[in-house]
Parts: sequence; C-alpha cells; structure tokens
Amino acid sequence: MYLIVGLGNPTTKYEKTRHNMGFDVVDAIAEKYNITIGEKKHRAMCGKGVIEGVKVMLAKPLTFMNLSGESVSSIVDYYHIEPEEEMLVIYDDISLAPGNLRIRKKGSAGGHNGIKDIIAMLDTDVFARIKIGVGEKPPHWDLADYVLSRFPKEDRELVDGAIDEAVKAVALIVRGETDEAMNLFNRKKQ
Repeated sequence: MYLIVGLGNPTTKYEKTRHNMGFDVVDAIAEKYNITIGEKKHRAMCGKGVIEGVKVMLAKPLTFMNLSGESVSSIVDYYHIEPEEEMLVIYDDISLAPGNLRIRKKGSAGGHNGIKDIIAMLDTDVFARIKIGVGEKPPHWDLADYVLSRFPKEDRELVDGAIDEAVKAVALIVRGETDEAMNLFNRKKQ
C-alpha cells in the first residue's frame, strides 16, 4: 500500500490557508479517485482506495502541523510501509512562488516544522514529497501569521492550478514514475 500524506492543521479555522496546501491536495485526490476520507485513526483522517491500479491510503494528520510525525510514524509502523518506496508527503513551501510545484525524492526539512517532525520520527529524509508554492513571507510579517493566512484572489487561482498539477503528479509517483513527474512539473511558472 502506498501512503499519501497531506500536511495541514485540523478544524475549519485553518481551511484554505497557506499551511493547509497538503490537506487541499489530498482532498482533490480523494475527489478525483472517489476515495472517502472518513476514518479517524492513527491521529489522522484516513481513506483507502486505488490510484492508477495502486492501493493507497490518504492521510490528513490531526496532530497540528508541528507534530505531523506522530501520526505519520504510527501509520508507517502499523502498515509496515517503507517510506523510501511507499510514501509521499505533500505540503506548503514559502520559498516557491504561488502556483509552482517542486517534487523531490528526498531532502532536508528546509525549515518546515511538519517535515522536520516526520524526518525525526521516521529517522529518514528519504521519501517522496510534493511542495506547493505559497509565496515568500512579506517583510515585517510574522511567519506563523503568514502561513496561517489565506491567499489573495489572484494567488488562489495560481494555487488551484498547482493543486490540479499535484494530483496529476501523484498518479505518476504512485506508479513509480517520480522522475517523469519531476520533469513535467518542476518548472517555474513566474
């Protein structure tokens, strides 16, 4: 089974914020592939289904962003998932402009606390990830306030396009075609 994790913060207070890009992409995946994310277990909302002939579990950790590793490690341990080959994490990235994607097979946390916690809990940074650009923090803004804010209309349109591209990338990645996904989607849009 392939684990697809979208990072975000639970509750309606955080819906459609920059920090909830992972949740938004997982919701779009669920809609496209008719997967119900309705089961609460492993401190996450989960749903099982099939994408391109591959059995998958979609997960949205309910631990709040900075403790995402608790939920992810619980799922990985319970289902005996090999993160290096059977896990994809989707999350926001302030170093990318809105609408841009960056797909990687491994890497550091890059300052993202949710990824930092996952790496610490799994003791590996070798797992696929899709980073969704949310734009750089403006001067004089607190980082937490920025990532927990919503997009202006013009950026929301760019981000919605990136969500669609991320769903297409997921279909390639679960089939083992991560290099193809990187070639198609790792390009600057602005």
